[in-house]
Amino acid sequence: SLLEVWRKHKDIMEFFLILLTLITLAYLAIRRHYSYFEQHNVVFEKPNIFLGNMHQVGKTQPLKQPFYDFYQKFKGKALFGGFYLSLRKAVILLDLNLIQQVLITDFNEFAARGNYYNIKDDPLSGHLFNLDGPKWKRMRAKLTPTFTSGKMRFMFPCVVEVGQRFVQVLSQLLDNNNNNTEEGLEIRELLARFTTDVIGSCAFGLDCNSLKDPNTQFRLMGKKAFTTRRHGRLVFSFAQAYPNLARKFGIALSPQDVTDFMMNVVKQTVEYREREKIHKNDFMNLLIELKNRNDTEGLSLEEIAAQAFVFFLAGFETSSSTMGFALYEMAVNQHIQKKARQEINDVLKKYNELTYEGVKELKYLQQVLFETMRKYSIASITMRKALNDYKVPNSPYTIEKGMVIIIPIDAIHHDPEIYPNPSEFIPERFTPEEIAKRHSMSWLPFGEGPRNCIGLRFGKMQAMIGLALLLKNFNFTLSSKTPVPLEYDEKSFVLTAKGGIFLKLEKLKE
Repeated sequence: SLLEVWRKHKDIMEFFLILLTLITLAYLAIRRHYSYFEQHNVVFEKPNIFLGNMHQVGKTQPLKQPFYDFYQKFKGKALFGGFYLSLRKAVILLDLNLIQQVLITDFNEFAARGNYYNIKDDPLSGHLFNLDGPKWKRMRAKLTPTFTSGKMRFMFPCVVEVGQRFVQVLSQLLDNNNNNTEEGLEIRELLARFTTDVIGSCAFGLDCNSLKDPNTQFRLMGKKAFTTRRHGRLVFSFAQAYPNLARKFGIALSPQDVTDFMMNVVKQTVEYREREKIHKNDFMNLLIELKNRNDTEGLSLEEIAAQAFVFFLAGFETSSSTMGFALYEMAVNQHIQKKARQEINDVLKKYNELTYEGVKELKYLQQVLFETMRKYSIASITMRKALNDYKVPNSPYTIEKGMVIIIPIDAIHHDPEIYPNPSEFIPERFTPEEIAKRHSMSWLPFGEGPRNCIGLRFGKMQAMIGLALLLKNFNFTLSSKTPVPLEYDEKSFVLTAKGGIFLKLEKLKE
């Protein structure tokens, strides 16, 4: 009888009953979690259990897609809507005035990004981009002097020198490479080696040498930091959703060999400079000075490594991708390439060489760069976190304390009401007259407000120098391997062309 079966297997039965109860309770808790926006009458997209509204990202969709679709669907119907970043509740802002409130006017209510970091177990995660609260404020104030226009002027010759090495390497490649017929060269990887060497030389005083040797440690670790996850998606989502718990479990997100490499490089550089009493006017020097301050505010070696790491990451990947997309667009639109090259040659004639003042006069090239950053948003979103309950102006809603705020940069950049025919590449959108007609929050490649990108001047400078030197020396055309339009890599955290960008290069006569 059933009773006898129960007595015989009582322990097993009880175990399964408890398990079933726990699964049911967990399911109900998740259901309740995912019904939050419905209960609060906020527009939302129906989530998938466990992965929220992100379930296709990394499989069939690049990161930008769900935010773009959401914006298209709800813009004009609401000021913001509800979205689930896997397990985390978030709101996507759909109104430029509200975005301005969050990023600038009421910044103190949203001064955090809400990214996971764990300084103890994952020292590289304690960098400016992740830090929140007083830690962030102190670090931002300390690092700001590195990025003034005076410092940029000082780093300028160093960037030009690496740029000239880049031109030599490309020339040699073309000489040795007669198969540069239909296939062309994969330009993105070459550009990443250029920006890696710029940051190595100009920020850290190190010869990374990745232009000469593509397999140098610096290049490999830079790649790895962007493409390799230490854990699967569920652990990553858990750490972002429950950071305090994840810290208790000692969860680190940076790959261990990347951490070891960066800590080593920084340690050796600091020791070498202090031993030999070397002073250079670069980012590393500022970090060493901050370490040696006598007050309690001095930086530890781990803190130095984390800031060096984020400068390296933010500096090489974003600039090289943007330059790659710009060259691709100029290969598609030859008239734009000719116009940009003409301007570069005129300025070079005036100054005899590439100078800091001269680059400032490359107005059309800057428009090309800005339009590239509009059409190809390397970071498709930026995030903030509500530090208190926030009453939304002109609305009955309150954004709850702890809620993640998403600004859908890519979706705004492709809004036809702001940029007519958004998929067309039109540098003239960025003449001073056209910029003045638009809302100040309609172009956000560097974010905005007190937490905008601290290195924007450096990023812009290295991209302008790189593009100017390339366009002066080479003509770029499409190869048989270039898809038009480009396809995007679903697996990448940042916007990346699938399979790289192949272009044909032709050397220009002096």
